[in-house]
Amino acid sequence: MPSADLLHFEEARPMLLGLAYRILGSRADAEDAVQDTFIKWQAADRRAIDAPHAWLTTTCTRRCLDLLGNAHRARVDYVGAWLPEPIPTPAVAAIDEGALLADSLSTAFLLLLERLSPKERAAYLLHEIFDTSYVEIAAMLELKEPACRKLVSRARANLQSSGQRFAPPRERQQALLEAFRLAITEGATARLANLLSAEIRLSADGGGKVPTLLKPLHGIEEVLDFLVRRLRGYWSDYQWCEADINGGPGFVMHREGSVVATVTFGYDLAGQATDIFIVRNPDKLARLTL
Repeated sequence: MPSADLLHFEEARPMLLGLAYRILGSRADAEDAVQDTFIKWQAADRRAIDAPHAWLTTTCTRRCLDLLGNAHRARVDYVGAWLPEPIPTPAVAAIDEGALLADSLSTAFLLLLERLSPKERAAYLLHEIFDTSYVEIAAMLELKEPACRKLVSRARANLQSSGQRFAPPRERQQALLEAFRLAITEGATARLANLLSAEIRLSADGGGKVPTLLKPLHGIEEVLDFLVRRLRGYWSDYQWCEADINGGPGFVMHREGSVVATVTFGYDLAGQATDIFIVRNPDKLARLTL
């Protein structure tokens, strides 16, 4: 491949990876989509391509939509709660620095995207996060421009109605991390209870590969009881590592040199934690290095 053509692709790669990760919720699948895009780029007649960046974005988006359809079918049979693959924020920043806000990386926001149709998700991300024009999106999705505007409008209304796309001040997030750690390591729950929403929900993703919750827990009493009576015993020999994961502070848990869990949080507009997300599926942790 001529060096100029390779340069076009490498310049677009960070944005393609960032877009693909948000559409698919999986770094592994996102990299597959980008690799497939590269293979098609190698085989394309680039003399007929007037706008390489648009061509690459279109090809990657369409491949992501194909993969997303397969992923949705697979999730019907998923054991327990499905959560996005955790990714360190520094790695995300490296792949699409300057293209988006940190809250568009959060586990809570990626789960909200699951409420959208595939084309709503793609159109919303392209327009709202990656600043793509409606004219370009219409060509990518093979729709008319008014239809794309409706897709983005519906997606925006759906996401805004949740009231959950919010990141409180860093100090409050750090206070939650410390309170969460104390609840499990020492059984002290008073500080944590004050930082939780009354509707707090705890979801755990083991993918049927390791023991974990099959259904989310709801409410302060139920969640705190689980943390003290269950996790305190199971996690007694874990090493706690604070890390920026998916745009915010969280924990990466290690045992005998291996990553065995991650913990991230979701918040409401008042800065109270509405969600605790625990990923234990080893397939989703295999690529996590800090």
